[in-house]
Amino acid sequence: MTVTVRDQRNLATIKGLTYLMFMMFAMTTDSVGVIIPEVIKEFDLSMTAAGAFHYTSMTAIALSGILLGHLADRLGRKATIIAGLTLFAISSFLFAAGHAFSFFILLLVISGTAIGVFKTGALALVGDITTSTREHTATMNTVEGFFAVGAVIGPAIVTRLLAAGLSWKYLYVIAAVICVILIATALFVKYPETARPTGEPINLSRTMSMMKSPYALGFSSAIFLYVAVECAIYVWMPTLMSDYAGSFAFVASYAISIFFILRAIGRFLGAAVLARFSWTSVMAVFSLAIFLCFAGSVAGGVAYAAYLLPLSGLFMSMLYPTLNSKGISSFHKSEHGAVAGVILFFTCAAAALGPLAMGAINDGFGHAKYGFMLATVFAGLLFAGMLANWIYDPTKERLALIESTEYAGVESRG
Repeated sequence: MTVTVRDQRNLATIKGLTYLMFMMFAMTTDSVGVIIPEVIKEFDLSMTAAGAFHYTSMTAIALSGILLGHLADRLGRKATIIAGLTLFAISSFLFAAGHAFSFFILLLVISGTAIGVFKTGALALVGDITTSTREHTATMNTVEGFFAVGAVIGPAIVTRLLAAGLSWKYLYVIAAVICVILIATALFVKYPETARPTGEPINLSRTMSMMKSPYALGFSSAIFLYVAVECAIYVWMPTLMSDYAGSFAFVASYAISIFFILRAIGRFLGAAVLARFSWTSVMAVFSLAIFLCFAGSVAGGVAYAAYLLPLSGLFMSMLYPTLNSKGISSFHKSEHGAVAGVILFFTCAAAALGPLAMGAINDGFGHAKYGFMLATVFAGLLFAGMLANWIYDPTKERLALIESTEYAGVESRG
């Protein structure tokens, strides 16, 4: 099979669209920490009520992923991505017209549903545009690298808007404009053909049957623990840092930004690191480093946490995209949309339940440090799982089988 210059340009455009898509929606989902204080003041809400800005969106994405993820396999990647982006753009533009908290919550339900649709389509697309499971993992790290960039840009935009006397709502308008550009470009790009199973219905029942797979459950469980640990940083670290009284107050003030920047840098370096070392060893070593960062923060108090928790971003960087990639790559390409939806469900369930559990413990014991004790337990369980994965490598034969059946004969694109 000959890959023409036109094909190469088309592939580059598709990858670029995918990268920007992840950056665009991360600008909104990862800005809630900056938006919630404004919402509290604007509508005179409690922290629990204002937290709906986070929990509502995550719940909608989770349910959309598992209930609608199969659409990427049934309708094709292009149709699913464009449909999801269109719904996201409409709901984001409507933020500018809103004045009621209940209206914004409704829009978050709609936009979260849209993210679940186009994100599962995009994750499934990665399998169509890569030529091996190794390239799949490298591409996924780059995709999540752009997500991490969006997580840095979004809060910065909100901060700039507020400083200029403008509403936080215009962040969503900016995201909607980017979304329209992505839709217009996607309409004229030729997407790869989606592999379809023969004689097997593509529906919700098929997705639910994947919940019984040890590969889907194993990777989803690991991702659940990882996300619960990661969310502890950007949801509760600012509260923990409010008690910092050391000589380097600027470190505590910019702890979240440092964390996000290190996470972004690590993801862009992911392909190079994973090319030199086995993914199982990287996951084990990096999860150990995360556990030590959290354990040191709990033992040493906020003075140590100001340095160790932001540093954990570097070690967290490769875990999510790599586990996500290997989880999806454990299935045939015709199932990538459905399994991506299953993993996305566990991702967002952890993003909602993890901070909620930490908040309950914080309230019960009266300090944020107790919630981080729970996060440290999650980090310890994650390390134990990754160590067992390194020692026993239970997916080695499965990934080799998928490599030989799904990618054999596919010409490398370099």
